[in-house]
Amino acid sequence: MEQNNSVTEFILLGLTQDPIRQKMVFIIFFIFYVGTVVGNLLIIVTIKSSRTLGSPMYFFLFYLSLADSCFSTSTAPRLIVDALSAKKTISYNECMTQVVALHLFGCMEIFVLILMAVDRYVAICKPLRYPTIMSRQVCIILIVLAWIGSFIHSIAQIILTLRLPFCGPNLIDHYCCDLQPLMKLACMDTYRINILLVSNSGAICSSSFVTLMISYIVILHSLKNHSAEGKKKALSTCTSHIIVVILFFGPCIFIYTRPPTTFPMDKMVAVFYTIGTPFLNPLIYTLRNAEVKNAMRKLWHIKISSESKK
Repeated sequence: MEQNNSVTEFILLGLTQDPIRQKMVFIIFFIFYVGTVVGNLLIIVTIKSSRTLGSPMYFFLFYLSLADSCFSTSTAPRLIVDALSAKKTISYNECMTQVVALHLFGCMEIFVLILMAVDRYVAICKPLRYPTIMSRQVCIILIVLAWIGSFIHSIAQIILTLRLPFCGPNLIDHYCCDLQPLMKLACMDTYRINILLVSNSGAICSSSFVTLMISYIVILHSLKNHSAEGKKKALSTCTSHIIVVILFFGPCIFIYTRPPTTFPMDKMVAVFYTIGTPFLNPLIYTLRNAEVKNAMRKLWHIKISSESKK
């Protein structure tokens, strides 16, 4: 990557400079990251192995878990390692790579959440046409478009980042590389770049959140025509989706839709959507979903049975 500055590396200050708290950060986020990877991989393996989880909703859940694992991996490992490291440096190229990964998988998660909302809308509001509208071919095309859109978004972010000149200060008051903390170090007026950031990341977060909430309001309103059992099942599924949407988009909107100012809480807010939400998603989708829990039980029962026979 071509550099337009004299800085070859940055120093990540992380969440805290206190040695005792750094050890706490290591323990807490190591547990969170392992839980995130194990939980999401368990969902991925279960969906791939189970014949009962072949509907479009689980097809999209597979990619949500994949995006969650990659999204958390783009930030958590460095946060964990730096918590016990005396030298918290990151090279310029590594920093730019982290920006790309963060926005690629973060944007992918947004698009998958939108596709899951579309799937629930068609399933509940257009049940007779559901198999035709949400066919496997259509789902594959939608996921491919989501990857393309995420790639375009991440490229737009890295183009903005590469335009920032760094002339000396290299202390990033954050635990990862992102456009906002990097703009604080740039030796130029970043007003225009911030406007572009808000019109890109901010617009995606805000418009997606509004679209999702409107879609779920329409879905919930349409449930009055369904049976009691149908209402219960649809409410359980939609409630899980709404919880995930609020947990993810709340912090994103706070970070990406405001003037170029920083607050002390920014790092903790970023932790919530980059590490906290990917950790909670498997719990939300498994604890509130009987089909996934049953499929997991069957999967583990088969594996235990096959091991005992050996």
